[in-house]
Amino acid sequence: MASRSVNKVLLIGNLGRDAETKFTPSGAAVTRFAVATTRSWKDPQSNEWKEETNWTNVTVWRQENLANYLTKGKQVYVEGRIQTRSYDDKDGKKVYATEVVADEVILLGGRGDSAAATGGGFESASRPASRGAASSPRSSGPPSAPAGDDDFGGMNISDDDVPF
Repeated sequence: MASRSVNKVLLIGNLGRDAETKFTPSGAAVTRFAVATTRSWKDPQSNEWKEETNWTNVTVWRQENLANYLTKGKQVYVEGRIQTRSYDDKDGKKVYATEVVADEVILLGGRGDSAAATGGGFESASRPASRGAASSPRSSGPPSAPAGDDDFGGMNISDDDVPF
């Protein structure tokens, strides 16, 4: 029987800095940014809440316009795979770098956020090679209902759609 393995990363966090896009010598766009994820827990000895923030470097290939949307403080959903690479620094010492190579990046946003103004609450970018089609920002759903008929801000949601 063949062995199986899975290399899948899902992150929801905030951008620690604006994304930067650079180009390889062959012209491929490489966008890089860092995502902060925070976990909280209650310390059993002191009965106090503790918090820990982890920073994850993310790389997205062939999405040159993505950096325009990914600015410091924005909340993002990232889906991809973890990768460790190595290189020799200027002193000849081997350096290892671990990062998430993203297949999908979705800008999360709510009302009043600039993401809501640009496309209904989120922007998405998928790697064309893995999805089979070039991606572009997409809308979050069907056209909105008239404001008088919809208590959920024009999102075409009824009371039956809310799970609580």
